Amino acid sequence: CLPSPAADAKPWPTRVTAVYKITFGGLEVGNFHFESTVNEQSYTLSGNADLKALLGIFNWQGITRSSGSVAGERPKPAAYTFDFKSNAKSGSVKMSFNDAGVSNVTTVPPHTPSRLSVPVREHHLRDVLDPLSAVMALTRARSANPCGRKISIFDGKQRFDLLFSFRRRERIPEARQSGQPGIGYVCRVKYIPVAGHRNNDETRQMAENAGIEVALRPVPIANLVIPYQITIPTIAGSAVLTSQRVDITTAGMRQIALVR
Repeated sequence: CLPSPAADAKPWPTRVTAVYKITFGGLEVGNFHFESTVNEQSYTLSGNADLKALLGIFNWQGITRSSGSVAGERPKPAAYTFDFKSNAKSGSVKMSFNDAGVSNVTTVPPHTPSRLSVPVREHHLRDVLDPLSAVMALTRARSANPCGRKISIFDGKQRFDLLFSFRRRERIPEARQSGQPGIGYVCRVKYIPVAGHRNNDETRQMAENAGIEVALRPVPIANLVIPYQITIPTIAGSAVLTSQRVDITTAGMRQIALVR
């Protein structure tokens, strides 16, 4: 009798907090704070983004929450909320999940898909992750190479896949020695639209963008790989999220700090 995947799973860290700097076109425009807490077989995630541009004329804030259970090496979401506001508008997305996938979606203001959008069908909502749980799933590598996988995501409006493939390895600068491996894996990220999107130039450019990358840093003692930089090239310039500090509390209560 073979052991179940859950029996073979290594423990998740009890707590991870991370602070990222966001730049666009080389200029700092905001920050993103991420936090995860795992208690036995359940998890809670939070992500707070704050963007400012044009000398403060444009402001945007997003607050994201997700919770669920841990099924072996993979998070299994139960609830997801996303609230945003800017100078021009505000809104929210709420989703609930069951064993099959997304069971309910509520948006404020109500989302009415354009007739030009690819319809979202019931089968598109099966076996998917919300955006924040997808970040958690990304931190779990099942092999020596954390690239070479696909994550299926539904954000309340669009269903898409992210396909990761190995691009290169690179050394990671540290402001303070952490004792963890100093070589990271840079993965190419291919955006694959599935449903809910419009078949327009913007979608096609995103799908054809060969420059999207995520750099992952292995932290073996915590059974994680940490995204330390995400790069998304656009016509107007590159959007880059760069980790400034990551604090990890392992299941054995060991403290690890990664500081750039």
